[in-house]
Amino acid sequence: MKLAILAAVVLVELHGPNGQPLDINPAEVSSLRPPADALGRWAKGTRCVVVMSNGRFNAVAEDCETAVQKLERAK
Repeated sequence: MKLAILAAVVLVELHGPNGQPLDINPAEVSSLRPPADALGRWAKGTRCVVVMSNGRFNAVAEDCETAVQKLERAK
């Protein structure tokens, strides 16, 4: 007998600095922070940086407060 396991992954849609949709798994978010743009490392329009558990960064157009609210609602 084969056993099927279904895993429900909830994704939250945020937007990149150019408006492109980004589907983020809230369970994989390690932290959020405002961009420290003294070196010009983030794209224009970046209002929050989402740090993932794998160490990667996602620059998003939403401010961190809005991003946190969307991520919390999905949990």
